[in-house]
Amino acid sequence: MDHRTRLKELLLERSVRLGDFTLASGARSSYYVDARRTTMSAEGQSLVGRLGYHAIRDAGLTPTHVGGLTMGADPVSYAIAHFSFLEGEPLDAFSVRKKAKDHGTGQRIEGGLPTDARVILIEDTVTSGGSALQALDAVRDHGPEILAVLTVVDREEGGRERIEAAGIPLVALFAGSELKGAAGR
Repeated sequence: MDHRTRLKELLLERSVRLGDFTLASGARSSYYVDARRTTMSAEGQSLVGRLGYHAIRDAGLTPTHVGGLTMGADPVSYAIAHFSFLEGEPLDAFSVRKKAKDHGTGQRIEGGLPTDARVILIEDTVTSGGSALQALDAVRDHGPEILAVLTVVDREEGGRERIEAAGIPLVALFAGSELKGAAGR
């Protein structure tokens, strides 16, 4: 079995639920994806790191760093960073806090992101694109060049369009319709 097929199986087994749900955006949905249940598992880490890294390279992108809004982006970013090191082409990870700390150095971005970095913003699931856009604003304010947003799941509910309207391409490992359709079988 190839790695993408196995990650899809794992997402269906651990992360996709059918029913009646209210999403973070406030919208109602007949399915829910809690990708963290997959991306925080040992097997999920291995798969998402490999597939995320290859999706970045296949898109012709050459980042120095990967990261996004904590906490959905964290396990994906760290998995990609780990896999990139094993491939001999290290990408460092970073996390964007929802708001700056009110103690210590008061940073909003953690992980030593330099201002001259080339960044792929990471999301576990994109619905409206709000979390990616929050991270985008914080990273842009910091200075690095943002090359793209990579998400594990694009729910295909307007997030791609909002992100691309901000001038940033979206790369998705899975479409929500693909997972929803497979979960309904």
